[in-house]
Amino acid sequence: MKRLRVGVLYGGRSGEHEVSLASAAAVFGNLDRTRYEPIAIRIEKDGRWALADRPPTAMSAAEVIEHARLEAARPSRSGREVHLMARPSEETILSIDRRASRADEGQAVVTGLNLDVIFPVLHGPYGEDGTMQGLLELANVPYVGAGVLASAVGMDKAVMKVVFAAAGLPICPYRVVLRHDWQISRDTIAADLEKSLRYPMFVKPANLGSSVGISKAKTRTELVDAMDLAGSFDRKIVIEAAVPEAREIECAVLGNDNPEASVPGEVIPSREFYDYEAKYLDDGSKVIIPATVGPKTAAEIQRLSVLAFKAIDGAGMARVDFLLSPDNIFVNEINTIPGFTTISMYSKLWAASGVDYSTLLDRLVALALERHAEKQQLRTSVT
Repeated sequence: MKRLRVGVLYGGRSGEHEVSLASAAAVFGNLDRTRYEPIAIRIEKDGRWALADRPPTAMSAAEVIEHARLEAARPSRSGREVHLMARPSEETILSIDRRASRADEGQAVVTGLNLDVIFPVLHGPYGEDGTMQGLLELANVPYVGAGVLASAVGMDKAVMKVVFAAAGLPICPYRVVLRHDWQISRDTIAADLEKSLRYPMFVKPANLGSSVGISKAKTRTELVDAMDLAGSFDRKIVIEAAVPEAREIECAVLGNDNPEASVPGEVIPSREFYDYEAKYLDDGSKVIIPATVGPKTAAEIQRLSVLAFKAIDGAGMARVDFLLSPDNIFVNEINTIPGFTTISMYSKLWAASGVDYSTLLDRLVALALERHAEKQQLRTSVT
């Protein structure tokens, strides 16, 4: 059987670049070599695409972050330059070796490479927000995960909440503030937030993940600092009322038109909430899978996970995060490209549901090919 050539696309221009390296290492290392030929394509922080000289290797997120700091101090240009063909073509990517032209004072060597499917392991803006998905649609190449719309909605927490509310999903009280308005009317906006949401509040950049730029504010001073921090990452800021006695529950979804939900799991953060440091830089956070909730609560979380997935028109995979209080279940957000290491919640939830990591990769590739084949049947002309 012919092996499928899978382009593993990772890195990216977002603040989650380092997390992407750890996820990509797990994907690259666990793709079955009897079925797939993985091709490592790295996007640098400046947006440059390259065929990686060496595939990503498994490291903890903390090690990846330290490695990235060293790279930033002495940036490299290793790897052959790559460009995706933004139109249907038998050559999905063009690899350009400019060293040949410098050595021989001639033309750069250009090589075409066809990929059967692309696996974007990109977190955050310019990868998970629909921009990369739009490029892959133009190229007409199969790709793993959500499409343009679902990716964009899944990244923008402000729009996500509007869609969830329209679908009848339970969400906690929130407000959206533009950075421009905050800079002009700080005192007025702060007073309004104190009146409508009250302390404590969570303040987040609308378009980012991995808890980057998120703060919990209990006072006016903390609120001002939190708004400034979130505004440094995005022009749009989401402020949410804190759910009393909240437990953080997560559930994984897999599928296209008939998605399935995993068993739910619970995250017990090492800090006051599950911030970036608690996720990646210390070892104190705990995960309980399956979550210690009753069968009715577990079933409701699974039901709401599928509804949230369908509400944004998801495809392939997603992780849905919940806030569970003694009296209510709130859908917090959905992640269309969740952390994807072998010890990330998404893969661990499916492992606890009977789907191991390698099988999960197989299913995601199959779902990508299935969805692409369906799209090829659509009419593009009225005649």
